[in-house]
Amino acid sequence: MENTSPPRRVVLAVSGASGAIYAVRCLQMLVASDIEVELIYSNAARRVLVEECDIYFDGDLTVLLPDLATHALVTVHAHDDIGARPASGSGLGEAVIVLPCSLSTLAGISCGSAANLIERSAQVALKEQRKLVIVPRETPLSRTHLDHMSRLAWAGATILPASPGFYHRPQSIEQLVDQVCAKILGVCDIPQSTVGPWTGSATDE
Repeated sequence: MENTSPPRRVVLAVSGASGAIYAVRCLQMLVASDIEVELIYSNAARRVLVEECDIYFDGDLTVLLPDLATHALVTVHAHDDIGARPASGSGLGEAVIVLPCSLSTLAGISCGSAANLIERSAQVALKEQRKLVIVPRETPLSRTHLDHMSRLAWAGATILPASPGFYHRPQSIEQLVDQVCAKILGVCDIPQSTVGPWTGSATDE
């Protein structure tokens, strides 16, 4: 029988694509929803975090989560630690979110590579039929990129491009980011209170 209960623990895997703010905000929204997070940052992702957000992350969660009370929910794993808990189906949790997903990481996961902990956790999610959410942030896309996305969708992953909507009339970059992160949590069946659901628009009679 399929488990329909909301996840209590997820892997948030951050690769070196542009869009570092998405991962920071998604982490904050996950812990605000009382979700345990296995956090993986690649070296390239840490570099992008500095370049785009002026945040230097060396494992100190304070720079990502100012609220110290939330730190107990987060476990930080080294990118090259393929023996860490998310590398096993028994320790993975209910979902893996790759955010943002670089195109090289996309290709590696699509081709079955498990050369690092991000790729390994994604492969485990696929083989265990857990939720795998791939969030690419790149444009334009070549046929090769689209082929990789198609293969992963066929294998059971959810491809969720970082393409914010505008129907909620965003007034800031933060609201655009929140809308994408709310969508990610939504497809993982994780309740959140930052962005409300669409309730329909007025119609002319």
